[in-house]
Amino acid sequence: MVVGTHEAFTEFVGEIERPLSYALASAYGPEVGREATADALLHAWRNWERVSGMENPAGYLFRVGQSKARRYFQRRIVLPPVVPDELPQVEPALPRALANLSMMQRVAVVLIHGQGYGAHEAAALMGVARSTARKHAERGMAKLRKELGVDR
Repeated sequence: MVVGTHEAFTEFVGEIERPLSYALASAYGPEVGREATADALLHAWRNWERVSGMENPAGYLFRVGQSKARRYFQRRIVLPPVVPDELPQVEPALPRALANLSMMQRVAVVLIHGQGYGAHEAAALMGVARSTARKHAERGMAKLRKELGVDR
């Protein structure tokens, strides 16, 4: 092992774990997303020399997580229900409405609008162009507004 490898990997995980987890959880549900994130990070550690030299390691690990999620994937995305007393600012129909979006729309909406990441950051993680991430977010938000009966 190269000196500093552990520190570099630890720093990388500190930067990427949260957005990767949000992206995979929004795509496959919380349990599968958690497992896929752990599997993707394990893959990164085992292949750190190659992964650390990539232009977009976050996007690569999102794809790895997607592949790993297939073994856990259930056809129906089940997002946790909203408990009104605990989260009064969240629309109770939101989990169902999010589940009705395409995977890429759901990932873009959760990262950009739910977690406050920029379109550039979301695009890098999703492995798409910034304009594509923005378009997925815009279309996802339009579908959410329509389904929830919300005017801007």
